[in-house]
Amino acid sequence: MSLTIEPLDASFGARVTGLDVDALDDAAVAELHQAWMDYALLVFPAANLSRAQQVALARRFGEIEIEMAQLGNVKADGSLRPDDGTDDMMKVNRGNMGWHHDSTYMPVQAKGAVFCAEVVPESGGATGFADMRAAFDALDPAMQDKISDLRAHHSLFHSQAKVGHHAQATTEMKVKPDEDKGETYGGYGFHDGPVSVRPLVKTHPETGRKNLLVGRHAYDIVGMDAEESEQLLAELIDFAVQPERTYHHQWEAGDAVLWDNRCLMHRATMWPFDEPRVMWHCRIAGEPASEGALTE
Repeated sequence: MSLTIEPLDASFGARVTGLDVDALDDAAVAELHQAWMDYALLVFPAANLSRAQQVALARRFGEIEIEMAQLGNVKADGSLRPDDGTDDMMKVNRGNMGWHHDSTYMPVQAKGAVFCAEVVPESGGATGFADMRAAFDALDPAMQDKISDLRAHHSLFHSQAKVGHHAQATTEMKVKPDEDKGETYGGYGFHDGPVSVRPLVKTHPETGRKNLLVGRHAYDIVGMDAEESEQLLAELIDFAVQPERTYHHQWEAGDAVLWDNRCLMHRATMWPFDEPRVMWHCRIAGEPASEGALTE
């Protein structure tokens, strides 16, 4: 297999062509893995992966946390979800428009994800990514020192409440079929258990690089009052997502991306909700030794 890897016009990311998931050998996987470590985001234009190929690609980079979840505004029967405050998936869609790392609210943070576009709107609906390695490097030394030993709580209850989604706690910790018989997040992340605590500065377990770990799920820095904590977290997010450290992928049907959730934040962006958008998400599980939540 002959892969072509071209850096994006950003501080991270690369465009990869020549991918054939069914013909992936160990050498090609090693080349992709090294590119993933170097660039953190790999974009596969017009990959046209089947759901099985999407999962197979994800499995080459780790165990699976979520095998397949549909994101967007289309129900299993093809009708559009209402954006009137009655549909939980639309509340999740709106919440996901805030910058975040996946699964920081779970006991083990995700390693990454393979994300594919099936149906895209005529306009809008890009996915943004932010380089948290470059963000940490760009902080002045005084701020780096200030946050180096700080820890924050991470909760999906907290982040979704900000968009008016007050979910009930559940014992479920997995994606399950929704009432429309289509796979969605369901109650995933709204588990009844301890709140995760994570450092504001993370050392990547494979590259050794430091990066910021903040995002919409983070709140209540340990040892700070609520107002000071909220102000600092907002300041760090705003600093991280300046244009020189971000890339927004405008999807075409058939595109796929692989991102490193340990060192990139991401977000959805608005699209006309009277137009369908169908995306498929396969989440790669993190290693408990490096991605496990801390205790207070």
